[in-house]
Amino acid sequence: MSDPQYLAGTPLFPQAKYVREIKPSLPAEAFQPARSRLLWIPVHLAIIVTAMTAIARGWLPWPAVPLLSIAIGLGFACLTFVAHEAMHGGVIRNKRIKYAVSWLGLLHFGLSPRLWAAWHDRVHHANANLVDDPDMYPTLTEYRGSARIRFFVDAFSLGCRRWRGGLSLVLGFTVQSAHQLIAAERRGFLTRRQRRIAIGETLVAIAIWGTLAALVGFVAFWWMFVMAHVVANIVVMSFILTNHALSPRVPVNDPLITGLSVTVPRWFEWLTLRFGFHVEHHLFPAMSTRHAHLVRAQLVARWPERYQTMPLGTALGALHRTARIYKDDTTLVDPRTGAEFPTLMPRARALDAQRSAVVDVPLRHDAPAASAA
Repeated sequence: MSDPQYLAGTPLFPQAKYVREIKPSLPAEAFQPARSRLLWIPVHLAIIVTAMTAIARGWLPWPAVPLLSIAIGLGFACLTFVAHEAMHGGVIRNKRIKYAVSWLGLLHFGLSPRLWAAWHDRVHHANANLVDDPDMYPTLTEYRGSARIRFFVDAFSLGCRRWRGGLSLVLGFTVQSAHQLIAAERRGFLTRRQRRIAIGETLVAIAIWGTLAALVGFVAFWWMFVMAHVVANIVVMSFILTNHALSPRVPVNDPLITGLSVTVPRWFEWLTLRFGFHVEHHLFPAMSTRHAHLVRAQLVARWPERYQTMPLGTALGALHRTARIYKDDTTLVDPRTGAEFPTLMPRARALDAQRSAVVDVPLRHDAPAASAA
C-alpha cells in the first residue's frame, strides 16, 4: 500500500477506504432503489400544473400570484432533486425509466440528462475538488490569466461580501448548465454526437417553454415560469454552492475533506430529499439519501474529527464573507484586497485553539467530540 498523502498535516483517504469500512455496518435494504420516490413526480407536477393554470386563467387575485410562483419554483427544485437521485440509480435501475424521470425532472432548466450524467455523475463525483472537477473555483493563477474568469468571478460569484454575488444563486444553475453544454465536447464530457443530442434535448425544452409563453402571454409566463425558475435556482444553488465551495483543493478524492453536509429544518430536509447530506452522498452516490442518516451515524462514530457539517444558513453566510479564488490548496484569497481566508479543514483536538477562527463561524457536528474549522 502506498503512503498516504497529506494536506496541511491532515492525511487524505480515498473514498474506497470509507466505503470499505462503513458498508458492512449498513443494512442490505439501504442499497436497494427507493422506488417510492417516484411518487413525488405526480405530486409536484399536480402542484405545478394547478398553479400555472390558476395564474393563466386568473383564478386568484394578483397579490396571490407571487405565492403561486414560489410554489411552482419549489416544485421545479424538488423535481431536480428527484432527477438527481434517479440518475445516480438511487430510485430506479431501469435505464430508460431513469432517463425519462431525469429528463422530466430537469426540463425546467433545459438540462439534458445525457449532459448531467457525464458532467455530474461521471466527472464531478470522481474528481470532487481535484484539478479536473468541472465545478471547481479557479486558482489565483487562472484568475489572473483569463479575463473571462475574472469577469464571471468578480461579477457573479458569491463571496467577498459582494451582494451582487447573489446572482450566482438566482441564475447559477441555469448559467452553469449552459456553460457545461458549450464546453462538453472540448472538455471530453461528451463526444460530438452525444453533444449534438444533448443540444437537441435542450432545444426541445426551450421549444416547450417558448410555446407556453406564446399561449399564455408575457405577464402570466413571467410569474408561472421566469420567477419560478429564479426560485428553483435559489433552492438548488444554495445546496450546490455550500457543498464544496468552502472546502480545499485536494490531490485525492477524499469526501470528508472535499465536502460539507448542511442541515435544514426537518420539513425542508424531507421536501428536498435530504440533498444536504452531501458527504454521505459522495461516499455512496447510488444509495438513496433516504438512508443517508445511517451513513452519517457511521461517520460521526468513526471519524468525528473529520466529518464536517453546519446549518445551510451558516454555510451561505460563510460563502458571502470569504473569497472564491484559491491562493493555494487551503487558502482562499480576494485578489482585489489580498484578504485571505482558510478553507474548511478537519482539525485534531490538539490544534483546536489554533484553527478555531476559520470562516468566523463554528461548524455544527452530531457528536460533542466532533469539530472542524
